[in-house]
Amino acid sequence: MSLLIVGSTGTLGRQIVRRALDEGYQVRCLVRSPKKAAFLKEWGAGLVRGDLSDPESLPPALEGVTAVIDAATARPTDSLSIKQVDWQGKVALIQAAKAAGIERFIFFSILDSEKYPHVPLMEIKQCTEIFLAESGLNYTILRPCGFMQGLIGQYAVPILEKQSVWVTSQTSPIAYMDTQDIAKFAIRALSVPETENRTFPIVGTRAWSADQIISLCGRLSGQEAKVTRLPLGLMRAVRQIARFFQWGWNLADRLAFAEVLASDKPLNASMEEVYTVFGLDPQETTTLEAYLQDYFSRILKKLKELDYEQAKSKKKSKRQSLRF
Repeated sequence: MSLLIVGSTGTLGRQIVRRALDEGYQVRCLVRSPKKAAFLKEWGAGLVRGDLSDPESLPPALEGVTAVIDAATARPTDSLSIKQVDWQGKVALIQAAKAAGIERFIFFSILDSEKYPHVPLMEIKQCTEIFLAESGLNYTILRPCGFMQGLIGQYAVPILEKQSVWVTSQTSPIAYMDTQDIAKFAIRALSVPETENRTFPIVGTRAWSADQIISLCGRLSGQEAKVTRLPLGLMRAVRQIARFFQWGWNLADRLAFAEVLASDKPLNASMEEVYTVFGLDPQETTTLEAYLQDYFSRILKKLKELDYEQAKSKKKSKRQSLRF
């Protein structure tokens, strides 16, 4: 089976590429910049230049492809808007896949997207789910709600550097999942007929609040966290201001996601049936505790090594200066 992976350089996409290659699939990646995606080629994936905002670039990329895994989404720093990438681009991709006779289409949405029609990204994800389901393609929709990888920059690094951790005054617990585990579900869906034309939540072992994650990071790092809480009203005001400027539209749409986090409704779902259908062992899923423990163990070890090398270098310099 030949795969086209869209969004292959992203946090999730690169893990899907790695998993697909490890399981022996022929992998092709749709990329805007082959230079920035060179690491994927080194892994063994093929690169094809294309862009969701350029519908004419999609048919050539789909030639000879059996299945598509779409893990792309607009980034806050992109020049293109969420609407251009996550709606118009996805519609073009689905239509091109249908015309190319693609046998399977795996799409990543967001958990509970139907519950937040006033949040742009959630509304677009829900509309895309409906469009895909009505396209006639043999699809599987996976709905994660948060990546553990994102917690490093948000919580772990600021705590290690003794900087403030910024959180909203109201936060909902989220069942974060390691992107390596999410990638397992994406690749397994290709070979499990029971996943065809169905939608599944893909979430971690439990939902964690911001305060619980901060407490865990503090304990594992041995540092006391400095927390700065942003009033939700301020987030809304910044969003309104950003909407006045075209360059701020993506930022404004992302800030709207704060409304989801402030709902006090946990982003979580039962995974019992999902593991059964996919034939995966829940005991092999990485817990947040284990993920952060591994991160802090590695980073603290490296920091100790750096401190040792610096101390060693200072002693050497001191000895040399005494000689003269």
